[in-house]
Amino acid sequence: MEPSRRALFLREMGLAPLWRRRAGAEHVATATVADSGSPAAEPSRELDRDEPHSRAARILRFDWAQLRAAVSGCEACALCKSRKNTVFGVGDERADWLIVGEAPGAEEDARGEPFVGQAGRLLDNMLAAIALKRGDNVYIANVLKCRPPGNRNPEPAEVAQCSPYLLRQIQLLEPKLIIAMGRFAVQTLLETDASIASLRGRLHRYRGVPLIVTYHPAYLLRSLPEKAKAWEDLCFARRTMSGL
Repeated sequence: MEPSRRALFLREMGLAPLWRRRAGAEHVATATVADSGSPAAEPSRELDRDEPHSRAARILRFDWAQLRAAVSGCEACALCKSRKNTVFGVGDERADWLIVGEAPGAEEDARGEPFVGQAGRLLDNMLAAIALKRGDNVYIANVLKCRPPGNRNPEPAEVAQCSPYLLRQIQLLEPKLIIAMGRFAVQTLLETDASIASLRGRLHRYRGVPLIVTYHPAYLLRSLPEKAKAWEDLCFARRTMSGL
């Protein structure tokens, strides 16, 4: 990475001047939280129990165009009444990297694109720090495709209705690595109530796909000391991808 690009990112992340970890200070453990051991394209056990013509089973047969249309017209929960736009996802549909966030905010709802505004700019800087950029071998999506009113936390029923969409996106994408950003993204994908602090720094798996946990950019904007930890997570992600 060019020194100037790294320096710009670290300033944005509040981490200048540059620092290095001591040799031997890293410890990478492998966890199997919510790992069924099945291929990424295999439906979840929950969805296996659905009737053949159920909504979830139908979603799992959609191609990209059908899936996008289904999300655009979705009325499966009450969020359809308050949204301005659905937020399907954006990026390279054959990407190796998948970024999963939580739910659209006000700017995302207005523009129909995930991670825009101040949090989106920070995400772009985070990606640049590991030589990535939006749309180039990177796909970005949220657990929820509609904004919860007032940016409140997603409700379990809303997550349940949107989860088949995200699962199908992952099946179609077949990413090599998932970075889950934020508590609800992490807890949804790993089916756990554990905190991000307790899960980060280890390699998890979602339906056989390696997954790394980190903080959401919107949270980092409010909690500057955690930016150093997010930087560690990104370095871990870069090393993990290099080894795949």
